[in-house]
Amino acid sequence: MSNTSENSPQVSQADLDAVAAQLGREPRGVIEIAYRSPDGQPGVVKTAPKLPDGTPFPTLYYLTDPRLTAEASRQESAGVMREMTERLTQDPELAAAYRRAYESYLAERDAIESLGTDFAGGGMPDRVKCLHVLMAHSLAKGPGVNPLGDESVALAGHGKLRGTAIPADWPGIDDADTADR
Repeated sequence: MSNTSENSPQVSQADLDAVAAQLGREPRGVIEIAYRSPDGQPGVVKTAPKLPDGTPFPTLYYLTDPRLTAEASRQESAGVMREMTERLTQDPELAAAYRRAYESYLAERDAIESLGTDFAGGGMPDRVKCLHVLMAHSLAKGPGVNPLGDESVALAGHGKLRGTAIPADWPGIDDADTADR
């Protein structure tokens, strides 16, 4: 039995099996593989706003690659979220770009199925609560949509993940600071 959305048969059983191995459990509500790493592994799934049992699931993009989830956790432990949240209060342009990312995320999720809530995950639009969500959003949509997700991915790209779990051409942190958002 497939765990994909009934109206979205494009997720192969092989991908679902790979995601299950990554997560250590069966994935639920997977609509598509939203990002595949340069080495071919699923990295982010797009999930239905409601799981097959009807449970609301507001996290549209979900990070699955263990290399990326470990990096997001490492950044969270290092205080990156706190620094980003502080910058949101001091930089109106960054705050506006982050709000646009939130609005885009919410609109995309609501186009699939509205949950009747403005909760989008990751702390958007006013704070940074989960880098896993922000990285997943940026990797799924590409650079230029979510400025803080882009920065988190750029930070991850400083190490051995560039070219394996993260695209080799992902903008660096200096590029992310100056990218047109």
